[in-house]
Amino acid sequence: MKNLAGLMKQAQQMQAKMQELQAKLEAMEIEGSAGAGMVRLTLNGKGELRRVWIDPKLADPNEMEMLQDLLVAAHADAKQKIEQRAGEEMQNLTGGLKLPPDFKLPF
Repeated sequence: MKNLAGLMKQAQQMQAKMQELQAKLEAMEIEGSAGAGMVRLTLNGKGELRRVWIDPKLADPNEMEMLQDLLVAAHADAKQKIEQRAGEEMQNLTGGLKLPPDFKLPF
């Protein structure tokens, strides 16, 4: 029983750390860019779009299709960076323990 109590305590500590990590990720802001920095998007750690910056040179009506494509590319860049950072934070939290990609904490 002593081991079970210790395991439960560790699980509670892990859950508290996970909640801290989730709050940290939500407060984090990551910028993605496209078109040599002509379009920049800022996302929070949950992948929610916070800010968009567009170089005024791209406001040409003849360039709208390119602008739309660059917005999508910048969002993908920022989203990929968030996923990478979240993975790094998770590795730090779990002490390098390899968890399956679809394993979600807390349980």
